[in-house]
Amino acid sequence: MASATEAIVKRVREIERELARRRQGDALSRYNTGRKKHKKQIAFHKCRKRNRWVFGGNRSGKTECGAVEAVWLARGNHPYKKNRKNVFGWVVSLTQQVQRDVAQKKILGYLRPDQIADVVMVSGRKDNPAAGIVDQIVVKNVFGGTSVIGFKSCDQGRERFQGSSLDFVWFDEEPPRDIYEECRMRVLDRRGEIFGTMTPLKGLTFVYEEIYLNRMNDPEVWYEFMEWADNPFLAKKEIAALTATLDEKTLQSRRYGRFAAREGLVYPEFDERIHVIEPFSVPPSWQENISIDPGLKNPLSAHWYAVDFDGNVYVVAEHYAAGQDVAHHAAAIRAVSEKLGWKRDGRGRYAALIDSAAGSRTLAASRSVAELFCEQGILTDTRVDKDVFAGIERVKLYLDRKNGLPDLYIFSGCVNMIREFKSYFWGSGESPVKRDDHAMDELRYFLMSRPRPAREEAEKGDIARDKERRIRRLMAARRNARMPK
Repeated sequence: MASATEAIVKRVREIERELARRRQGDALSRYNTGRKKHKKQIAFHKCRKRNRWVFGGNRSGKTECGAVEAVWLARGNHPYKKNRKNVFGWVVSLTQQVQRDVAQKKILGYLRPDQIADVVMVSGRKDNPAAGIVDQIVVKNVFGGTSVIGFKSCDQGRERFQGSSLDFVWFDEEPPRDIYEECRMRVLDRRGEIFGTMTPLKGLTFVYEEIYLNRMNDPEVWYEFMEWADNPFLAKKEIAALTATLDEKTLQSRRYGRFAAREGLVYPEFDERIHVIEPFSVPPSWQENISIDPGLKNPLSAHWYAVDFDGNVYVVAEHYAAGQDVAHHAAAIRAVSEKLGWKRDGRGRYAALIDSAAGSRTLAASRSVAELFCEQGILTDTRVDKDVFAGIERVKLYLDRKNGLPDLYIFSGCVNMIREFKSYFWGSGESPVKRDDHAMDELRYFLMSRPRPAREEAEKGDIARDKERRIRRLMAARRNARMPK
């Protein structure tokens, strides 16, 4: 009996040694499996969206997750997705030299030699592919057959990106727009996916417009920011030393992976992960007002505002449309209000703030916009404070309180207000750029009708501290609920 047990123990130890030996030569099996885990890399891999981007600072771990994603898809052993055999994908770098030194090196580092069926070279020797320029790596797929990882560089021009049908494209850094659009066509018939990992050093480019702002409200678009602190393998002392050598503008892109314009954001305090929350049923007693920035050719922006008993403001719904008349907008506002069960006055009208310009009559119109809304059941109040700089300061106070908790939350369905927050920049003078600022205007109208948020200067008691802990836990739970499964 003892000898049989000893034989089993011996065999188990042999298996453990063999597994350890294999793991030492298999970087993929060790990726994000230790005590320290890069949580944002895992969120990227779990996301099912077909157009995913990581905006990351240098050494934040963004390129690592792009390479692993490509290898998992090619091998057919992705732990979070339905796998396929005979996968064909491209890895796109800016130049062939950058390909060799970055993306190609990462891909080869995550593939064991026995997992590679063939290598096709542009230059160099196939028995030493890391030293040359690779055209394709033929990868053994776990379902049988082979997959192909092809390498492309943007300096080849758009014509070299035509013709193929692909399962995925990984952009290592931001490509030119024509190549991006060509690659989107390549994944169309296979319902493939695009993913990109980049440090935004080129300013407010098409990626800023189409991915970060998501102007077309594409439901397949997803992004995440990665910074040095997100990488658990970077020492805090090293982060501090690097931070001390860079100016604020460079830090925004090199550390935090954030887009930057020369003039700067009006509301850098706005953080989509903090200020945007999932909708919930708002009690009728919280309903406060509707605020409207009118427009006919330009978009009309209307939002519904609620205020809880602690003075926190919630933007709970929006109507945002251009090229329509007052009757159309009024009907839309009534429809949203009815859906929300919004409060009415004794004559069944909805109350709203509106830009004071709406109260003026022109030579071409016998009635003002405010009067037209009133005829349609929207009782508008034109007595709004339009002081831009005082309004901006009021918004900033609601976004960033001294105790660390904001006083302003926006429901995730208010996509146009969220987009405007992210694209609202100072101009060359001392005023914000007058472009896509309609929601920003009527937000100021509403907040200027409210008192300044209270500042908690005094020492907080146990009840206040407990309340803040509960709010933070609730915010964390809501953010986690939005993480991809």
